[in-house]
Amino acid sequence: MSKKLPLISEVDEISPKWVSDVLAQAGHPEAVVESFTAESIGTGQVGENIRLGLSYATPAETAPASLVVKLPSPNPVSRATAVAQGIYAREVYFYAQIAETVGIRTPRCWYNDVSTQGDRFVLVFEDMAPGVPGDQIRGCDADQAALAMTQAARLHAPRWNDPTLEHIDWLSRPSRESAALLQTIYQSVFPGFEARFAPRLPGEIIELARRFGQRVGGWAANRVGPRAVTHGDFRLDNMLFGGPQDAVPLAVVDWQTCSHGHPAADVAYFLGAGLLPEVRRQDEDALLAVYHAELQANGVAEYELETLHADYRRFSFSGLVMAVVASQIVEVSERGDAMFAAMAHRHGQHITDLDAEALLD
Repeated sequence: MSKKLPLISEVDEISPKWVSDVLAQAGHPEAVVESFTAESIGTGQVGENIRLGLSYATPAETAPASLVVKLPSPNPVSRATAVAQGIYAREVYFYAQIAETVGIRTPRCWYNDVSTQGDRFVLVFEDMAPGVPGDQIRGCDADQAALAMTQAARLHAPRWNDPTLEHIDWLSRPSRESAALLQTIYQSVFPGFEARFAPRLPGEIIELARRFGQRVGGWAANRVGPRAVTHGDFRLDNMLFGGPQDAVPLAVVDWQTCSHGHPAADVAYFLGAGLLPEVRRQDEDALLAVYHAELQANGVAEYELETLHADYRRFSFSGLVMAVVASQIVEVSERGDAMFAAMAHRHGQHITDLDAEALLD
């Protein structure tokens, strides 16, 4: 952006003039917003998404009819967690520095800004309507999963083992220190997870999560394998699926947890909970083949399908980590608890089906 506008971080701070200034910087100086409607959309727990329906003072044929503005969560617990982990700034930096260097389809970012402290931010996106959000609780079919695998490969392939990623300090990446910290956090929050979710989950899933807590640090410290830009929360609630033929088939949102990590983590995380277990068992080999073929089509030649299968098995624990830890550090809601319970249950079955615990011995 050539000039930063006043940094807003609450819905009440949005004004017609501010939106007009955003559009002017994005190439629509003729678009003068006279008024707008505001509607909360999405299910995010650490951010708030507002759809603006725009009315112009004079006709502006090339200007958008609507935009989506993303702001910090109004919930103090979720907001404090986001600031402590630097995830508001990370999403802004993703769109400012990374998005155009990878092939995955994301909403066009019209404007971005973040405070030095990382506690206030704003992102302005194209509205992906009529795209329909995925539903982590309901799950998806194999065709939707294939779209997700294609987009995952288009994210990972362009910067596969790119050494320049090491110099981007805001990208989180695994280390021995972060692995040790994860074990401490996991074990500290597990009692709260057990107390809240034991009534929702089979006992064997709770016991699997407990056993894994003794080994999560060693698992996280295993840094063998390729590295790329990864999403970090690559799941259905963060995806918008197209409806009509002219709609975008799939766009991926919510880049607050993007990292410099192992690509198979995104793949295992999605397939482990995005599909109901019976669908995953039937289709996971074919879906891994879709992902692998797309990697090859985008220039990744040195990663064998057999290696992908092994990495997929190793990272089947990714979703269990998210279910245990994230459920304890964001705003509590009925839908959120249903989602985390579904994730824990399906990823527990995923781990069991792949006999992934044997890898921890």
